[in-house]
Amino acid sequence: MKKLEKDQIEALIEKAISMMDYSYVPYSHFHVGAALLAKNGTVYGGCNIENAGYTPSNCAERTAFFKAVSEGVREFDAICVVGGANKELKEITAPCGVCRQVMMEFCNPEEFQIILAVSKEQYEIYTLKELLPLGFGPDNLK
Repeated sequence: MKKLEKDQIEALIEKAISMMDYSYVPYSHFHVGAALLAKNGTVYGGCNIENAGYTPSNCAERTAFFKAVSEGVREFDAICVVGGANKELKEITAPCGVCRQVMMEFCNPEEFQIILAVSKEQYEIYTLKELLPLGFGPDNLK
């Protein structure tokens, strides 16, 4: 697993926090931002986008992945996720199950790093395998 440098981690946290400003959350007021690091070094930002019919809502993590994939990028090293009601970062916000499943589609579960941050000083890093230990992915269909 390629270990991220401290400056890379901090840059991803900054980007994720800035993406909260773009969240569309008129119902929950729970803003989430994500910063996805592709293997080519490009960072894709994402925010959550709610909908009155909750099913069409989209999480920040999936927004970032779908932006990258729609531009032909399919290899990733890490994602940073931040979130909080009214943009107040008080505790870590982990990806939902659907987002973890999307990550499983495109990422090596033993190598892909998920940074869950409250600030540049307070964060935890997990592998996808740690957050989705028995994940079902493309290799299961071979």
